[in-house]
Amino acid sequence: MARWCWWGLARQRFAGLLAAADLQGKQFTPVVDSPELVKMDQSMVHLWVKTEPFIVGALQIPPPSKFSMHYLRKMSTYVRLRASEGCYPRLFWPMWRHIACGKLQLAKDLAWLYFEIFDSLVERTPEERLEWAEVVSSCTSEEELEKQRNKQLNKISLRTSLIGEEWPSRRDKSQSANLTGKSTCQNKNWNDYTHQAFVQNHLLDLLELLLDPDQLSASSHSTHGSLVSPEAVRALSFLIEGTVNKTRTVHPLHELALWQPLHVKNGYSKITKAFSFSKLEVWLRACLTGSPFGTSACLKSGKKLAWAQQVEGTTKRAKIACNAHMVPEIHRMVVMSQVYKQTLAKSSDTLVGAHVKIHRCNESFIYLLSPLRSVTIEKCRNSTFVLGPVQTAIHLHSCDNVKVIGICHRLSISSTTGCTFNILTPTHPLILLGNQAVTFAPYHTHYPMLEDHMARMGLATVPNYWDSPMLVCKENSDASVFRLLPPNEFYTFVIPFEMEGDTTETPGGLPHAYQKALSQREQKIQVWQKTVKEAGLTKDQRKQFQVLVENKFYEWLIHTGHRQQLDSLVPPAAGSKQAAG
Repeated sequence: MARWCWWGLARQRFAGLLAAADLQGKQFTPVVDSPELVKMDQSMVHLWVKTEPFIVGALQIPPPSKFSMHYLRKMSTYVRLRASEGCYPRLFWPMWRHIACGKLQLAKDLAWLYFEIFDSLVERTPEERLEWAEVVSSCTSEEELEKQRNKQLNKISLRTSLIGEEWPSRRDKSQSANLTGKSTCQNKNWNDYTHQAFVQNHLLDLLELLLDPDQLSASSHSTHGSLVSPEAVRALSFLIEGTVNKTRTVHPLHELALWQPLHVKNGYSKITKAFSFSKLEVWLRACLTGSPFGTSACLKSGKKLAWAQQVEGTTKRAKIACNAHMVPEIHRMVVMSQVYKQTLAKSSDTLVGAHVKIHRCNESFIYLLSPLRSVTIEKCRNSTFVLGPVQTAIHLHSCDNVKVIGICHRLSISSTTGCTFNILTPTHPLILLGNQAVTFAPYHTHYPMLEDHMARMGLATVPNYWDSPMLVCKENSDASVFRLLPPNEFYTFVIPFEMEGDTTETPGGLPHAYQKALSQREQKIQVWQKTVKEAGLTKDQRKQFQVLVENKFYEWLIHTGHRQQLDSLVPPAAGSKQAAG
């Protein structure tokens, strides 16, 4: 069996998905007032693998060596035996820390990384996210922070925390990086065909990890009479959902599976109150199909957006597609590719809460000034991306000379060269494999709706770990791959668009050293202006001096590449196809 690098973590979570405390002893009944379900006995059920857990919860890193089926089963048994101590069915930080650090030999910061990302997959209100940010920011020591982590209840639900981080590279180190240090792992987080194939190929293993110990053979495999509990099927709803006759109403897997007309097919018995393992597996395989909300469907059937112009003299046409008009709000997606030598700026309802993928853009300035769910930037060159608050993660892969300006819950980067990140984030930026010449700097801009968008996404200004990146993987221990921007190289960034809103300055302000550098530079400008004013120049001399300064400024614009950005800010001529989404 192929050993995908996040597979171990996925199996670990499946092993714990057997019965949540708030579910034990309850009857599982689907919603009964749906017209589609009422007609299900004459209908066809379609199931698909959700896209978001792969986009948000998967990191492209090799798994720890002990994330094997053998150890995962041992961990499952270990926490089950300690259910009376509150270790099961919800896994708290102290127990996970004990297992990860004491038995799996993980470093504490890596153990917390896994735990925190598990938790980020659980839906929470913006108010709850802001409340936790306030708790963390009030801690004055590592010991106090650890106490707060220990107090967190229901942080890892063994019913819902399902998907592992590390997807989908193999463990073979020869495939992790080439001779130049660049990672050769393909980013499959957005490939819904791969998601479906992965679940299909490993469905038997996943289901076996959901079985109670008394349903397993001595070799820890299913038997002909193995039964799957409703709690286990409900856990699978985190990964699988579906519909009837391809209608627009989407149901969780457990609602569909527990509907009476399907019991014959999927093996549910009212007597045992459980599913036949073999029948459930056959039914799932028969019903699994491509996701109507995935990247492939968005590109094939989504609305094509005329947000970018065709640049004269280029053969590649910018492609931008979205599915907002045809999917539920939680499945919104925007995919843009091949934006070349232009400025693209949008604040649009189409972007709100959307997963955004930006692919193969070159020599462009892209502003997406809306609250976003996630952003993936892949194979882009010589470009600047200014993003609205990102509720989950920004991930960069295989990019060169790119600048990203944004506020996000998490930043991760892999296979990048010469990239700069001006960020505000409550978690440590993750430096994965294959990065070179990375620069981190404080967030340094604003737009009028920024603070409103931050509140909507549950993002605060503290804590802020922009300057404390984490090198992930033993193969990636060289701290020289990154630097913190020296204050004397720091400049603020002005977003050159007018909008309505109340934000008038950078949220949270600037670190003292950077604010001091700006103040010193401002003082020099004032001294220079005073010198010019007191120089006693004649009218002709002032004119000559102005021409000289303008010429020098023009040369600077050309040298830095900013001339292109200024030119692209000129509004398109009448009749242009560029339009709001």
